[in-house]
Amino acid sequence: MPKPVSEPPSGEQLAASTTAEDAVAGLKAAAQSVHDELKARADKASGDGKAVLEATALMAKDTMLLKSATKLINNNGSSAERAIWEAGASVSEMLHNLGGYMAERATDVLDVRARIVAELRGVPAPGIPASDTPFILVAEDLAPADTATLDPAVVTALVTSGGGPQSHTAIIARSLGLPAVVAARGVDEIPDGAEVFVDGAAGSLSLEPSEEQRAAALAWVENAATLAVFDGNGTTADGHLVPLLANVGGAKDAAAAAALGAQGVGLFRTEFCFLERDTEPTVLEQAAAYRGVFDAFPGKKVVLRTLDAGADKPLPFLTDATEPNPALGVRGYRTDFTTPGVLDRQLEAIAIAADETEAEVWVMAPMISTAAEAAHFASMCDAAGIKTPGVMVEVPSAALTSASVLRHVGFASLGTNDLTQYAMAADRQLGPLAELNTPWQPAVLRLVQLTVAGSAEEGNGKPVGVCGEAAADPALAVVLVGLGVSTLSMTARSLAAVGTVLKTVTLEQAQELARLALSAPDALDAKAWVRAKLPILEELGL
Repeated sequence: MPKPVSEPPSGEQLAASTTAEDAVAGLKAAAQSVHDELKARADKASGDGKAVLEATALMAKDTMLLKSATKLINNNGSSAERAIWEAGASVSEMLHNLGGYMAERATDVLDVRARIVAELRGVPAPGIPASDTPFILVAEDLAPADTATLDPAVVTALVTSGGGPQSHTAIIARSLGLPAVVAARGVDEIPDGAEVFVDGAAGSLSLEPSEEQRAAALAWVENAATLAVFDGNGTTADGHLVPLLANVGGAKDAAAAAALGAQGVGLFRTEFCFLERDTEPTVLEQAAAYRGVFDAFPGKKVVLRTLDAGADKPLPFLTDATEPNPALGVRGYRTDFTTPGVLDRQLEAIAIAADETEAEVWVMAPMISTAAEAAHFASMCDAAGIKTPGVMVEVPSAALTSASVLRHVGFASLGTNDLTQYAMAADRQLGPLAELNTPWQPAVLRLVQLTVAGSAEEGNGKPVGVCGEAAADPALAVVLVGLGVSTLSMTARSLAAVGTVLKTVTLEQAQELARLALSAPDALDAKAWVRAKLPILEELGL
């Protein structure tokens, strides 16, 4: 990646020939240009990438950011470049100090700031290098706007010295099918043009690749065609059914997932229908958006997650931006505490759309912590006419009391990204905590096991699925099945790899591998021990 845009000199003033009015006008024009460019890229993207680009585009026109810069121009005589630089620093610091997921938005502000300065200077915006030759991209970190639009045909792998395994950079790289290594110290010193070997599964990078590594890379390329096609039948070698579902953000994602053989949708992130809105969408607007996803899977299960606003997905009409720790604040289901009515209207919209489709519609609430909350959500679904309510298990308390929680709802789905960060007290965005923030942690696997055991204890063996990023790891998917998980939901690009590996093990073998992982002293050993028992991974270059 090119070096970032340099800071305008401290105290830089307006040129003698430039009035404050002209500088403010130029600043607003530059911000509008950045917004339009990001929005144009968003229009060509889909799913996670589209949502991230739209959110970043909005930040280019953020009222607080532009007003702060305008004030510096008018009151201090600062140049437009210096004014937006200082304003961006202030807004970014404010978000960073809020902690939790809001720190991720701080990075977005600095990205937008750099783009506006580049526009004012008339130089290329920071971003991914243009090249006709495929390459491995090495960077300190990527802004979400860059990561969201990576072209896998050109960028063949991604390595960053910053970020974490559950950061936006890592998640979107996985959704694009890119091998990625994050939090890799020292990679900034690798000379441009060097030949390197990247192993996304092991999380390693090597200079001067060995013959064995070249063979592994070749195997990965040769098996790419096989691993791109899922036959639509998730099962173990002995016929134990494990439906493989897709995580989607809207109708376009759903259509693509259906084309790739997904057996349904295990996570429909409905908040993507709310992004870039200053006001709440109407019930009918929501119903139309949901119907687009339902229509892609007639006769199949579609699991919607109700609005997961807050933390890293703030919404102007719903989120309190002054919370000191948004990751532990009013987010997900909890927004009904402070803004009652929004969830009721969303459930009404889901019910309307469900009545007009052949899809089997299930609905789950995120951030459920207690049995009482599960019971309340189930009553809300019943009032709306929704037949199958469920809960996300991402708060450890819900895993530990899953028998009581599941007494009130029809199913549970484990959100391993948040479950891991809460169990390990490790912000999933932070590179220094990357070793803690992995679902291979035996403590996290134990919480998965306890959730499944709670389902059995509840009496009816209600289904417990996984919709977090853990399901997209073929080796970890085997362990999850061994722990008793009934369905796996993932980015559609991972379906074929997971399905192929599952077909090589029996349920009994998966259970043995689960026991092996649980007995490991740490995440590194758990992963290494399980992978050593799955030679198919090396054969396929996984």
